[in-house]
Amino acid sequence: MEYISTRGGTRAVDFEGALFSGYAPDGGLFMPQHIPSLDRGTLQRWSSLSYPELVKELCSLFVPARLVPRNVLNELIDRAFSRFRHKNVVHLSRLKDGLNILELWHGVTYAFKDLSLSCTGQFLQYFLEKKKKHVNILVGTSGDTGSSAIESVRGQKNVDIFVLLPKGFCTQIQELQMTTVIEDNVHVFAAHGNSDEIDEPIKELFADVDFAGKYNLMSLNSVNWSRIMVQIAHFFYAYFQCTPSLDTTQLPMVEIVVPTGGGGNITAGCIAQKMGLPIRLITVVNSNDIVHRTVQHGDFSLAESVKATLASAMDIQEPYNMERILWLLSGSDSCLIKTLMEQFNISKRLKLPEDLHRKHPPVLLGSSLCSQISGCPSPSWPGSPDPP
Repeated sequence: MEYISTRGGTRAVDFEGALFSGYAPDGGLFMPQHIPSLDRGTLQRWSSLSYPELVKELCSLFVPARLVPRNVLNELIDRAFSRFRHKNVVHLSRLKDGLNILELWHGVTYAFKDLSLSCTGQFLQYFLEKKKKHVNILVGTSGDTGSSAIESVRGQKNVDIFVLLPKGFCTQIQELQMTTVIEDNVHVFAAHGNSDEIDEPIKELFADVDFAGKYNLMSLNSVNWSRIMVQIAHFFYAYFQCTPSLDTTQLPMVEIVVPTGGGGNITAGCIAQKMGLPIRLITVVNSNDIVHRTVQHGDFSLAESVKATLASAMDIQEPYNMERILWLLSGSDSCLIKTLMEQFNISKRLKLPEDLHRKHPPVLLGSSLCSQISGCPSPSWPGSPDPP
């Protein structure tokens, strides 16, 4: 398994190369050169697995044994989940009328990102210890990513992590989770501006290939493929927990609602679909509704400002993982994605080509309909949906 940039301007890398990158050198995001397709037999076999076992099976598809032997991979994932409060790591809470909630908040910081970042931190340590290498991690956060990233690497001698948080835009508990860590390898800075504005200088540093190479820069935001890879397991686990039997002629469809900010989790869901999981995705945004406008109207353009809401971790106007989703939609057309994203980077406005916008239902969501709900306007949570 090799990984290529969504913009096609850099050589393919292995999992280790994708792990230790932020953005690809050409400004794109790394994606697997091909996405495995799972047959019914594999789905039936996986349906009885625990969440950690599912993570191991999925990661083994994207991390070759020549890089990380399977027994080592299993140990790393077990170690990653050892700090979770729930014995099953995640838990499906069953409500009335077929509604279920997948509890992803049993990690150290109570954020769902603990799941992917705890694993990613273990993968980093494995390669760093093997290569006797040191890295500098740059993280821009709108709330929960920063504290999860810190917990995944705090105290590690071969890692320094630098976190930029938007002053006044994070919740108090999120800010305290980041600013009260006393380990020497953790460096946290409050910056003026919103999370999107904080991301701009970070992108510029990664775009300077010589600088990034000299200081061994990498990212733990969801630009990092490892984050997306681990999150694919959420969708398989939710599906198997909600489906009583896979012995029917046609596999049942399960609808999964995914709140989104930077688009990492919904990207993992889209990949799960392409792997053959029969799910329908509904992605929920708040008043910062660029994802909603993109899917509904093909309008991938910034609003005048980021609106502060009670869901501060979702207060994002530049969901970088939309580039991965558009790449999937385009049939891996890196030339098209390069053109579109360079246009967006200059003007911050983009109207999707009509043929690409039309591909949303059949390509992104298989044969199902992609439905977008835009809600949670500031200052109330929950709130009435925004007008279409």
